[in-house]
Amino acid sequence: MAYLKTIFIIACLNEIDDEVNEMKLKAKKIAQLSGHNAAIYALSAGNDQQHFYSGAGEGWIVEWDLQSPDLGQLAAKVETQVFSLLHLPDHQLIVAGNMNGGVHWVDLKDSDQTRNIAHHEKGVFGIIRIADAVYTIGGQGMLSKWDIGQRRATESLYLSNQSLRSIVFSESRNEIAVGSSDNNIYLLDASDMSLKYTIQQAHDNSVFSLHYHPTQAILLSGSRDAHLKAWDLMSYQEVVSHPAHWFTINDIKFHPSGKWFATASRDKTIKIWDAEEIKLLKVLETVRDHGHVNSVNRLFWSAHNDYLISASDDRSMIIWHIEED
Repeated sequence: MAYLKTIFIIACLNEIDDEVNEMKLKAKKIAQLSGHNAAIYALSAGNDQQHFYSGAGEGWIVEWDLQSPDLGQLAAKVETQVFSLLHLPDHQLIVAGNMNGGVHWVDLKDSDQTRNIAHHEKGVFGIIRIADAVYTIGGQGMLSKWDIGQRRATESLYLSNQSLRSIVFSESRNEIAVGSSDNNIYLLDASDMSLKYTIQQAHDNSVFSLHYHPTQAILLSGSRDAHLKAWDLMSYQEVVSHPAHWFTINDIKFHPSGKWFATASRDKTIKIWDAEEIKLLKVLETVRDHGHVNSVNRLFWSAHNDYLISASDDRSMIIWHIEED
């Protein structure tokens, strides 16, 4: 059975590759940034469209300027691996989650006010902001809400007995989606963190990435099972399933216009998809495109020149410019 399943996956991937040849999309590698000394796990927007932050395994949080990409500036250093990152420009704060479950509140104005709060266990894998609150997810299956002003957790909810690996927010639905290592996707009301619905066994393995579609009532999910799926948020039924990569889909990010989205994988590739039809348009790979040589962990699509930034286990980031041919 395993052999037949492998043959089926290869056939599906070949079919997708055939579709790529018919599409007209080009990608240009603008720069490769090599300032970190360890795998890079986290990216966040900066003060404006021109800047962004990265967090990596050596504990560095670095600010980058897309107009002068070689000149990264160390913004902060924590004692262990940075797994997740969120910049709060109106508070001049960076919230960073580490591999041990600590939540760092990095004060960019006054470093003496920087705090590390031991809160989660086994890693903080996602951080989002909703209004005046920050939400974090951790390895012990807990979702927590934080007061930004007081920098303390005000509410926590255990969703699973396994790690929570991904979290996203839909403003139009006032809804939080959380992907878990128990293979489920949890949908919660953002007003009170009450559980609305659970998509049971959404994937065959951990749900590492989620993204709400910007124009359709669809939730996209990516997993350690290498499948990209789309879920109808009216019926909660699976409407699309692609064997999109060879290994884990670590991240999903939409172009600022909403017309494309990108997936990042442990198979070292980045794939660009048509957002309306969820069809593959372009593959960015190691040899042909001078892409990453190890797992691609995180993506950030900036409105500055429509640049796509990818972060990898190879200790580098690549700035890509994607456009129609």
